[in-house]
Amino acid sequence: MSFQANAQISTTGGPTAALVARAAAGDRDAFATLYNEHHGNVYRYLLHRTRDRHLAEDLTSETFVRALRAIGTFTPRPGTGGFPAWLCVIARGLHIDHCKSGRARREVPVGEFFESDRPYGGAEADVVRELEAVEAADSARKAMAALTGYQRECIRLRFLEDLSLEETVAALGKREGAVKTLTHRAMTVMRRVLADEAVAA
Repeated sequence: MSFQANAQISTTGGPTAALVARAAAGDRDAFATLYNEHHGNVYRYLLHRTRDRHLAEDLTSETFVRALRAIGTFTPRPGTGGFPAWLCVIARGLHIDHCKSGRARREVPVGEFFESDRPYGGAEADVVRELEAVEAADSARKAMAALTGYQRECIRLRFLEDLSLEETVAALGKREGAVKTLTHRAMTVMRRVLADEAVAA
């Protein structure tokens, strides 16, 4: 994008809410300031997810293109992470779309199959590891099934999608305190289910 090239734009630029309002009214300088302030965080978020610098750069640019198009729909709400979290929601959606597209292929590095410090246990050890993974996944499914819909979604976002607290707040549209409570209660329920299952076994 060309926004960063605008050298006279200050990176401090005043309160984010005022900048968003100006950008929504068509002020390109205001959006350039928002871009300069938040580009780095969005890029790091996407780099963490993609592990690919070029892809992270492309998705970051597309995130801000989408944000510019939709900035008039952004409504700040207390406790929902604000504009940075909104950008992360857009970025996350783009990354998910990319992963679902035919361009994305899941590949496992060869090094993960042939780690020098991993002792070779033969076919039997491989089967044991696979059975343990299946059992763990089955236990996790049972524990997740005991949760309410919001609790399940909260756990999915926080621990399966690896979203931060701020990103989860934005995705669920709830206040930070509510998300923390959901997470705590969900973990309590899951621990109880797993403990009961261990006793039954």
